[in-house]
Amino acid sequence: MTVLLVGLALSLVCAVGALAAAAGVVAVALPGRPEPWAVHLLRRAAATAALAAAAVYSLGFFGVVASEQAFGDGADSIPAPACRDGFDDETTHGLSHHRSSYLPLRFDCVRDDGSVYSSDPDYVWMNRASASLAPAAVLLAVGAAHATTSRARKTAKAWS
Repeated sequence: MTVLLVGLALSLVCAVGALAAAAGVVAVALPGRPEPWAVHLLRRAAATAALAAAAVYSLGFFGVVASEQAFGDGADSIPAPACRDGFDDETTHGLSHHRSSYLPLRFDCVRDDGSVYSSDPDYVWMNRASASLAPAAVLLAVGAAHATTSRARKTAKAWS
């Protein structure tokens, strides 16, 4: 339970940071914006994307951790509760074990016949969002660095 609360808190902190960075992106678009505004916009957008990716990934990461911790922890914990809770008897029939992964996020339940079902379909969108936002953050950061370098070259050329 403690791990889940830590994960939720971390995800919440990242989400609040992403919202604050998004507000910074909007602030750059308003009159009175800082100069050079393009660099500030790219940096703030990169921070927003990075914090959003961290928020989504940490939410899924700690979900997998909580599912792993619930397995084998006391009475009625085998097979994993994440594989049994919320599923009908036909789905869980023949459940033998589970497989988990942190990259990509997943907690799969495996039956005796080898068939597999996901304990939580939300891992799909969490993986996709993280996989989209993280490279976007990197590209925006690279764009900001390029804009800074380009601006410095133009300034140096103007002074020479």
